[in-house]
Amino acid sequence: MTARADEAIRYQPDEPCPPLIALGVGLQGVMLVLATIVLIVAITARAGNQDESYLTWAVFASLIIAGGLTALQAGRFGRLGAGHILIMGPTPNYVAVSVLALTAGGPALLASLTVAAALFYIALSLWLPLLRRIITPVVSGTVLMLIAATILPVALGRVTEVPETAPAAAGPVVALVTLVAVVALALRVSGSWRVWSPLMGIAAGCVVAVIFGAYELQPIRDARWFGLPESGFPGIELTPGVEFWALLPAFVVIALVGSVKNIGDCVAIQQVSWRRPRVTDFRLVQGSLNANGAGILLSGLAGTPPTSVYSSSSPLLVNLTGVAARRVGYAIGAAMVVLAVLPKVTAVLLAIPSPVMGAYLLTAIGVLFVSGVQTVVADGLDKGKALTIGIAFSVGMGLDNQTIGADLLGETWGPLVDNGMLAGALTAVVMTRFADLTSRRRRARLKVGLHPSAVSEIDEFLSGFAADIGWDDAAARRLRSAGEETLMNLLREGDDRSVADAPSLIVAARHSGAAVEMEFLAVFDEQNLEDRLAHLSEESQSTAGLEDGEVSLRLLRQYASSVHHQKFHGLDVVTVQVKAAG
Repeated sequence: MTARADEAIRYQPDEPCPPLIALGVGLQGVMLVLATIVLIVAITARAGNQDESYLTWAVFASLIIAGGLTALQAGRFGRLGAGHILIMGPTPNYVAVSVLALTAGGPALLASLTVAAALFYIALSLWLPLLRRIITPVVSGTVLMLIAATILPVALGRVTEVPETAPAAAGPVVALVTLVAVVALALRVSGSWRVWSPLMGIAAGCVVAVIFGAYELQPIRDARWFGLPESGFPGIELTPGVEFWALLPAFVVIALVGSVKNIGDCVAIQQVSWRRPRVTDFRLVQGSLNANGAGILLSGLAGTPPTSVYSSSSPLLVNLTGVAARRVGYAIGAAMVVLAVLPKVTAVLLAIPSPVMGAYLLTAIGVLFVSGVQTVVADGLDKGKALTIGIAFSVGMGLDNQTIGADLLGETWGPLVDNGMLAGALTAVVMTRFADLTSRRRRARLKVGLHPSAVSEIDEFLSGFAADIGWDDAAARRLRSAGEETLMNLLREGDDRSVADAPSLIVAARHSGAAVEMEFLAVFDEQNLEDRLAHLSEESQSTAGLEDGEVSLRLLRQYASSVHHQKFHGLDVVTVQVKAAG
């Protein structure tokens, strides 16, 4: 496995890459997402009944923001950025709520809501360790499915939008050809050709549109080769009204769920960018979330649809080229900025007929829905989770765009209930928390200082917990030993701290089935326990000449069935699982 990885990755993130290679790979990355950036903005603006001046501005600003944030993700400035290639741009997640905002109050309302959502998103980076048990895979997966379902009417509405001179059948035929072409190519072509299947499907739809007379070329002729938008900047609504408060919860929910999805994006790019697999560094994940939050904030200030990470594009680019160097991210960012000031290029994409855009969005909806399904299935799907997903999805779809809330609560707060995505998300959260709090799993919690003197307190705590759940002496000794060795490893760099200066350490124990899961939450040294354990696995099993810390690690691996270490800024979480039977 290691040999294959060495051959696949030509340049790791921290390795210098020749400028020509970085530029070539960067241009490939831009080609992967350019059409998506323009189409998402165009679909949102046109569905929200906005004029061409706003559309031109929104495309320009989105390209500038996406380019700058893609470069920032690669560069990692302070706590901003992931230090890896993460291509950014407007995503389908916000299409439905952005259309509602544009329809209700225009670009100024969209700007205000996006700025407010960005503040929640940025705060999430600080709360990330605390939200792990609230925004669960069941919740995030359900919301992703609801987002896909709420975008569907927007996509179908594009199908019938054709010039008055075109026949009535032009829209459905063009959309059908585009959809069939995209799906057929995605299913049958392989290798690098599969990457270009969406663009080839769009081209097929455009050809049919030309035949039907549904493709307008005049905007392309009128567009300048170089220049900046003359107008279109919407400003921000500084006096929020009823529409703002009615739509804000939906924007916040999408931001929270989007952050969970972005966590997966950053984890995925870390996994594919290195020759030797590494344990996920959650400080880089937080850096990625901070950059995403900055992207949403800048989008709000510019009055454009929110910008976020494109989930599959970055890992796909690395897998195809074997180049994961940060210079590629800089090249992608620079290319996007250059394209933003070339109106003729964006005009070609904006001229794509609405039925083609609608069909393209349908494929994105399908991918987004399946992504939600995969999220919940990957976490394990039992009867309780299946019921939660089914009820939450049904509630969300049933209440979406209804007037039940307005009838009960009036026009001010009624739209909160009638927002299907928000209602479904809250249903999933409530049902998940209820199931967790009323489960029969035994749990206990201890708070001590991260200091050697805590050994006796933790040992007494785990001994009592083992007795409460009925474990025999052998299993109890294994649990206590695992807890002691975990603490010893966490104290390797901090034994000289006084009790008064020691950071807090929270130990939580949960019993489920034949295993006990312990969580140690505190501030630790820079090295990751999981990396150290993996390193030991590759060394000789002999303990001769080992340092005390290495012996302790081997003992921990012997007592525990699994050890996971997640590093955050300001907080680390070490999860140790011990089974009753050795």
